[in-house]
Amino acid sequence: MKIAVIGAGAIGGNLARKLAAAGHDVQVADVRGPEAVPADVLESGARAVALSPAVQSRDVIIVSIPFERVPELAELLSSVPDETVVIDTTNYYPHLSGPIEAVDNGQVESVRNAEALGRPVVKAWNAALAETQRAKGVPAGAPGRIAIPVAGDSEQARRVAMQLVDDTGFDPFDAGVLADSWRQQPMGPAYCTELTLQETGPALAAADRDKDTRVRDSMMERFAALGGSATHEDVVEMNRAAHR
Repeated sequence: MKIAVIGAGAIGGNLARKLAAAGHDVQVADVRGPEAVPADVLESGARAVALSPAVQSRDVIIVSIPFERVPELAELLSSVPDETVVIDTTNYYPHLSGPIEAVDNGQVESVRNAEALGRPVVKAWNAALAETQRAKGVPAGAPGRIAIPVAGDSEQARRVAMQLVDDTGFDPFDAGVLADSWRQQPMGPAYCTELTLQETGPALAAADRDKDTRVRDSMMERFAALGGSATHEDVVEMNRAAHR
């Protein structure tokens, strides 16, 4: 597939590397220009390009920029054909972005982004830590393969995203329509807890919006309690423990 990744940070960089390594034609754009794309992001064959040409003639556009900045892409994506699949990997953390009233009042994160962009989106890759994505992808069928939920209103678009999730080394879990994607947002039981395909369904079903929001808002406190030497495994365990 021809794929554009907008954003070359931890998540966007991981996806660009992995999807290029899987044989896809990947272009990476950073709002600061092609020179801002780190060299290691391009090691698997992805190409750094300017923002506007990055989204032209692409089958898939992956948005991996800060959540609060997604509306800034509306004009850029306005000329993109309807059949292009747009995948949203972002998450809302008020302590990072500042409060966003609509989301604080209950609007689902990716529903807000779809409205802001004026086009449908699929939610994927948001529920796995950057280090999980970087280091824990394995071939299909491997024991204990970690699952990543994928939500979107178009079954066809959802299937495209699910195939790409598989290509990055994870089992895609069909999480249904976009309105239900709150179940994979911070900090629900399926969010950054490294679950298998069999475990992901029950974890999504167990999500509770009020509780998950409280867990999200206590994140900095919980990180502080881990201390400065916390490992990736410590963070995953902390996320799991919040729902026991």
